[in-house]
Formats: sequence, structure tokens, C-alpha cells
Amino acid sequence: MQAAIQTRRSPWIILLVLCLGFFMILLDLTIVNVAIPSIIDGLHAGLDEILWVLNAYILVYAVLLITAGRLGDKYGAKRLFLVGLAVFTFASIGCSLAQSPGQLIVARIVQGIGGAILTPQTLSILTNIFPPSRRGAAFGVWGAVAGVASVTGPTLGGFLVTNFSWQAVFWVNVPVGVVAFILGVWLLPGIRLGRDQDLDPVGVLLASGSLFAVVFGLIEGQRYHWGTFTDTLSFDAAGGHWGLFSIPSLFVASVVLFVLFVLWDRGRADPLVPFALFKDRNFAIGNALAAIVFFGMMGLFLPLTIFLQSVLGFSALKAGLTFAPMSLVSMVVAPIAGRATDRFGGKYILLAGLSCFSVGMGLVIWVSSLSAGQFTFLPPLVLAGVGLGCTFAPMTTVT
Repeated sequence: MQAAIQTRRSPWIILLVLCLGFFMILLDLTIVNVAIPSIIDGLHAGLDEILWVLNAYILVYAVLLITAGRLGDKYGAKRLFLVGLAVFTFASIGCSLAQSPGQLIVARIVQGIGGAILTPQTLSILTNIFPPSRRGAAFGVWGAVAGVASVTGPTLGGFLVTNFSWQAVFWVNVPVGVVAFILGVWLLPGIRLGRDQDLDPVGVLLASGSLFAVVFGLIEGQRYHWGTFTDTLSFDAAGGHWGLFSIPSLFVASVVLFVLFVLWDRGRADPLVPFALFKDRNFAIGNALAAIVFFGMMGLFLPLTIFLQSVLGFSALKAGLTFAPMSLVSMVVAPIAGRATDRFGGKYILLAGLSCFSVGMGLVIWVSSLSAGQFTFLPPLVLAGVGLGCTFAPMTTVT
């Protein structure tokens, strides 16, 4: 197991700096949801434009993660962390000053670039500054930040929109970003794991193209009824309207590009993604579970936020406060789960967390009705919060 790198600063102080930046990145995955009605009114945005305000950030963030990880190995995790933090902070100012939906979408794209650059560096630094015996507790804190940031978004967003304006959900990033940048310059250690590694532009293009095709297809699929999204090179066949530029063709292109990427990467001495790691059962299962958990989180927050405001008539603040117990419980449980993982191992804590999270989400769906009140959602969201708190630390440690 990889030993820790000695640093002049306490690793816990360094972890605090990493968490400040990471918190902002994940917060923006959900904080905008509760501001949607205000953005529509303020910018006179249409439905398609609002969807891209939400999805442009996620799309760019997902596509660039692999490339950003390699850049951190080559040029230094501290340097890339600070670059990503600066880009994200300036983009947040751009979001706040946007005067049209198009300007807001462009600023959200830049936010996604900054977030993608920053995120891989947090785990790289974290893994290298903590010894194996203390990584469970450290990942517990990191996991608490991940969970709390995601579920705090609706609560904080509701407060800001109700008491200020929709622009405030972006302005809130600026002071946090400035403080994190100053602390990062001062405290973060310089770690460079692969200064001689090639960036591999062919691999980057293949991987990014594959990710873009599948993420874009999933985002836009329902809008175009899973068919053609442009009439260029289209034709009628088999009872439907099909074309080269269709959602199914994007999925096919994604698979083809991914296969080409795997074949290309396997022949390299310094692969962009070391697929040999997936031969490790724990690593493969852990990554699959991480994808499922985040998919479940994102799939819950947006529909529930819209349901609370548009169907039940909750204010933005009331809708946000509905999520608050989930945030608090996750924040309390995660460090405890991290320490327990160090002491007893992560398998059974992870299984308990996944069970609680799954049951909690199922109960949220079950109690969602026209007669539901704010406290109707309290027990299932608390249970889901316990599950999230018990999931992140062991899931990260096991992998």
C-alpha cells in the first residue's frame, strides 16, 4: 500500500483546504436546482435553455475529469488545484453577472472546466499525505464534505434565493474560492507523480469523445424522444425518422470510441487509464458503487426539488430546509464511519450505508403525494443521510 509523503504542515490542515475547494465544486451540482424558477423569471429563459444551465456544467465536468487527472500527475496536483479553483471562482462571477441565458450557459461551461481540473487533485493529494492507517478517517471527512455539499445545495440555495436573488447562488462561491486559493498557495504541498508522462493527445480525444457522446445523449435523449436531433443526413425508415445525428448514433459512437480508447491505451507504457486496476475486484466494485450512488443522489435531488416547489407549492427556502436534516446527519455520521472503517474494515459499514441510502430514497418516492407536508419527508431523508454518511469513507478506502 502506498506510503504517505512527509509534509511540513499537518495533513489535517491540508485536508481542510482541499475540502473548501471540493465543497464548492459539488455544491454547484445541486444549489442551482432550487433557483430554477427565479432564473426563468429573471432571464426570461426557456425550458431548453434552463436544461442547459443545469447540464452544461455536468457535461463539461464529466468529459474533462480523466484529462485533468493526467494533467495533475504531469504538472503537479497543487498547481492544477489552484488553476481549477481560480477558473471556477472567476466563472462564478461570470454566472452572477450574466444578463441572458446564453451568457449564463457559457459561464456554467467554464465552471465545469474549473471543477474538472480541481476535483482529481483533491484525491491525489489526500492519498499521498495520509498514511494507510489514517486514510479511512481522512476519507471520512472528505466523504462528509462530498455528501454535505451535494445535499446542502438545495438548503443553501433556498435561503439565498428567498433572501437575496438567484445571482447569490453563484456569488457565494467567490469569497470561499478566494480564501481557498490563498490558503492553497500557502499550505498545499507540491506533489508531482508523473512529470515524464506524456499527455497522450490521442487517448484524451478518444476518451473525451466517448464521454461527451454518452453524456450528451443521456441529457438530450428525452428532449428529442431518443431519435434524431438534426435533419442533416436523416431519412425515414422502419416506421421512424432516423439520421446520422441521432441519440442512438451517439451511443454507438460512444461505444466505438471507448473500444478504440481501450485498444490504444493498452498498448502504451503509461496509459491514461490503467485498466489493469479493474482486475482488482474491490477497485472495480467500488467504482461501480460510486457511480450508482452519485447517480441516485442526482436523480433524487432535482425531481424532488421541482416537486416540492411546483407541485406542493413550497417556497425556495422551505424546499431547501426540507433537505437540511439529510445534510446534517450525513455530516455527523461520515467521520464516525471513517474512523470505524480504519478500525474494523469497510465492507459491512459500506453495505449498511448502501442499504440505508436505498431504503431512504425508496421511502422518499413512496411518501411523495399531493397531501405530503414538509415533515413527511423527514424520516426517509434522515435515513438516506445516514446511508450517505456510512458510504463515502469505506467506498473510497476499499477502492
